[in-house]
Amino acid sequence: MPDIAAIEATLRGVLDPELGSDIVDLGMVEGIDVDGSTVHIRIALTIAACPMRDQIENDVVRKVTNMQGVDHVVVDVVAMTQSQRSEVMTKARRHARENAEPTMVNPLTRVIAVSSGKGGVGKSSLSVNLSAAISDLGHSVGLLDADIWGFSVPRMLGALDERLVAGDDRKITPVIAQGIHLVSTGLIVDNEDTALMWRGLMLSKALEQFLRDVAWPRDLDYLLLDMPPGTGDIQMALSRLLPQAEMLVVTTPQKAAQKVAARVADMARRSFMPVVGVIENMSGFTAEDGRHYALFGEGGGRELADDLAVPLIGQIPLDPFVVEGGDEGAPIVRAHPEAPAAQAIVRAAVELTTLIPPVEDETCTSRIALLAEQLEATMPARS
Repeated sequence: MPDIAAIEATLRGVLDPELGSDIVDLGMVEGIDVDGSTVHIRIALTIAACPMRDQIENDVVRKVTNMQGVDHVVVDVVAMTQSQRSEVMTKARRHARENAEPTMVNPLTRVIAVSSGKGGVGKSSLSVNLSAAISDLGHSVGLLDADIWGFSVPRMLGALDERLVAGDDRKITPVIAQGIHLVSTGLIVDNEDTALMWRGLMLSKALEQFLRDVAWPRDLDYLLLDMPPGTGDIQMALSRLLPQAEMLVVTTPQKAAQKVAARVADMARRSFMPVVGVIENMSGFTAEDGRHYALFGEGGGRELADDLAVPLIGQIPLDPFVVEGGDEGAPIVRAHPEAPAAQAIVRAAVELTTLIPPVEDETCTSRIALLAEQLEATMPARS
């Protein structure tokens, strides 16, 4: 009489081709009953009309029938509940991250994905200025312009005339722009007016190539990614390719923007990507007479940070020097370090590198102490 544990071990050889893991690990095996030489197996699929149903069912029958003492296998296929589907997708995403293929990015490099729920919140300007500010703190910094369609970083760093080239090892060499190791699709097109008409698989393949075929320095302390807005192909590919990535969410004070930004944070957590903090951009404007105008509302960044239980890393005011520096390739943190926006970005860079210090500067004790401090800050005050 076959042993149930042995049958379960055999079923681990049955993979869901779409989810990339075995049906036991995914929780699809709901029950195994043995009646003499007949085995009854209950399998729950994500949907009853799963395209892979026949393949999975046939694999179950074939593998279990080959076991000693088994003459007949009966498979009962049912559809999962919504909660079961959510749990399976969580396991599948975790499996994908744990089995990610290696990239050229050193596992010890801190990877920060600068992300937003929608465009127009100044994410690229922040990516460039944070990269420059972190570099000025004495760290080795790389910047990947992962906004494949909307590349703007080469202009912001004054690298429009530079082009990516491959070395003798056929690996792409990053461009050095103002001390920052830069890679962007803007460095492979004819000019910045050229439209990249890519979609779907090509987008994720472009990101994959930038991570696997670029000779990123092994001693890189930080790699910042200027992400495209939203929760699409690039974001999903990143969580698979760089398991060490952490997300920095950018929003404006506006309530609507804050709610949209919450979605990209939700996607990150579902993909097991930690959210390190929130930056509120365009946090009002102070006129020459000292009067402050909350042009985009107030409180969105703080509310989002509180909802996510992460730090509000910075509040960056509106400043015309940010726009001017972006157009002229002169980041405000270097061209106008005295400007309020520049000082706020530098403070955010210091806070960010404190929360995520270079690996060689971090000890287990310091990290645990930092996490404990953050946790305590999110707990309600005791009466």
